[in-house]
Amino acid sequence: MTLNVKELTPQERYELIGKLIEEVKLRKYSYQTGKSYISVVKRFLKSGKTPRGFLLSYSNKSRSTIRSVYFALKFFYENVLNEKFDEKLPLAKSKQKLPIVLNRKEIQKLFEVTTNLKHIKQTKGEKERVVFLHKNLKEFLSEYGIRKSGFVLISERGKRYNERTIQQIVKNAARKAGIKKKVTPHTLRHSFATHLLEAGADIRYIQQLLGHKSLRTTQIYTHVAGKDIKKLADLL
Repeated sequence: MTLNVKELTPQERYELIGKLIEEVKLRKYSYQTGKSYISVVKRFLKSGKTPRGFLLSYSNKSRSTIRSVYFALKFFYENVLNEKFDEKLPLAKSKQKLPIVLNRKEIQKLFEVTTNLKHIKQTKGEKERVVFLHKNLKEFLSEYGIRKSGFVLISERGKRYNERTIQQIVKNAARKAGIKKKVTPHTLRHSFATHLLEAGADIRYIQQLLGHKSLRTTQIYTHVAGKDIKKLADLL
């Protein structure tokens, strides 16, 4: 039966959001994705509009915002309501932007200006990453002291660092290092992947290290890596 948003009672809206939360959790979507989907669907259910009408209300927004709204509605219809989502998204795919990457000198400068040894690590999407332990990082950890259980690096209050704190740490380090590029925790991730590629690492190994489901996602680093990558194999 097709959903008629206008006829929903507050209790029915509440129950639908509850089911949406369950479906997001079952698929282990990241916190940010789940938060975005829930927010969009809540606004949609309160709007009283059709999916097309709701999408049209975002016509003055950016391409990425419209796409986010579209996929939130599509997920809701197909996984919560078990209905086919017939709306089409009449937008051409946006041109993929190349990631911002720091060169080796810039990375070294970041380490030099970072005096707190704990300001090192953060993962993406709360997913575990298993990577090799670089000798320099091993030395830092040995100096700081390795914990046998729990988080290795914790705040002064004995808790894990939150996302905002990590972002600020990286931003401040880039400013101190005199780097003009927009530097975020993701920039370090992009730089890590690019430097591995330049050093001759197999792109499929890099895909595994980054946790990419598709090799296409990893291949973007071929566009920002140095051209003569074989000569750089001894620099990492």
